[in-house]
Amino acid sequence: HPNIIPIFAVDEAEGFVFYVMAYVDGETLGERVRARGPMPASEATRILREVAWALGHAHRQGVVHRDVKPENIMLERGTGRALVTDFGIAAAIGADEGPAVAGTPEYMSPEQALGGELDARSDLYALGVTGYFLVSGRTPFAGKRAVDVVAQQVASPVPPIASTGVTVPRRLAQLIERCLAKSAAQRPASAQVLAEQLGSAIEARREVPAVLRAFVKRDGRVVGPGS
Repeated sequence: HPNIIPIFAVDEAEGFVFYVMAYVDGETLGERVRARGPMPASEATRILREVAWALGHAHRQGVVHRDVKPENIMLERGTGRALVTDFGIAAAIGADEGPAVAGTPEYMSPEQALGGELDARSDLYALGVTGYFLVSGRTPFAGKRAVDVVAQQVASPVPPIASTGVTVPRRLAQLIERCLAKSAAQRPASAQVLAEQLGSAIEARREVPAVLRAFVKRDGRVVGPGS
């Protein structure tokens, strides 16, 4: 898939299992946000849609990634293309994690944090956290101990994006927050559905002339020459 990093080989040497992947000239989303701050809504929407396309492809093959996060998504220099990497802890959809829970606490879905059965919607939760980070520069939950973060994922309501102080188009904020529903049934039905909704958000924004967007943002006052 054009948004999944190519893997050329998986091999083992003296008990060490390794992957041989394509080299990507670029940076991770985490590096991008830490260096330059939260992304503009249009760029964040495009990237989230590309990642949703990649996850949808993986899910159709029966694979859930389980560790979707900014550090596992690269931006190709020059093209800006998003590439999903690190399927190292991926599992078959419907697999029960059992007593050992793998993943990154800040990006775990509630069901993953509880060690339950996972399906594609668990990755959508992690993608929602990623989107939250892209537009605000922070994750919904944080803590000094992993167990504290996991507990928040399971039981604490997600702070609205608006509470972070950033201005994000309502439709994008709604899509990100829907991915962060505690119940998997309340999230988008699939990555493909989410990608389509993100695409609609992009097109809707393009259809509104820039001068009208500026007019609306300034409470009906056109600011600029002649105002």
